[in-house]
Amino acid sequence: MSSLPSRIYAVVDQPRWVERLGGAGLRFIELYLRDLSEEDVRAQALLAQELAVRFNVSLALNRYWQTAIELGYEWLHLGPEDLETADLEAIRTAGIRFGISTHTRQELETALACKPDYISFGPVWSTELRGVKLTGRGLKQLAEWRELCGDVPLVAIGGITVPRLSECLEAGADTVAVMSDFIAHSDPEGQVQRWMNATSEEATPT
Repeated sequence: MSSLPSRIYAVVDQPRWVERLGGAGLRFIELYLRDLSEEDVRAQALLAQELAVRFNVSLALNRYWQTAIELGYEWLHLGPEDLETADLEAIRTAGIRFGISTHTRQELETALACKPDYISFGPVWSTELRGVKLTGRGLKQLAEWRELCGDVPLVAIGGITVPRLSECLEAGADTVAVMSDFIAHSDPEGQVQRWMNATSEEATPT
């Protein structure tokens, strides 16, 4: 089972964030596009890919698996609903590593049967995504997912901040995914440094 490129996994909604966050030092970023035409998705995915190469970022594309195959993406992120139509064999044949979001035990069982390169669990804390409020599922369930996932890397997402990082890692997450704490922050580049310092501290025995 492959490991994830970083303990910090940024989720962004525009290619420009790949330049800003990648330039500040982040090495794993997911491009999360919604409500765009097929042509716009391809154009933004291509631009993000060009920026990722320039700034040495491992880039994931959310949902659009056909575009990921066409453009030669390194990573792909799928939601439970995407599994109904995604051609996993074609994705694997293209050499793309992929992760799957899970929120319930049934979704987790379905996802694990697909033999993904990582599993995402959340939201750990209550948060809001595109105007929709999501109720946090808690650290206890995150720890339960850790046991159920076996050796599959686990990503925690949802309401995660720098002070909450250590709680997620202690509960068993290998990586934490962060969206608003970067792209909604008044100083995104400075926030990248705070996150990177935190992960360095976590990696150093006391």
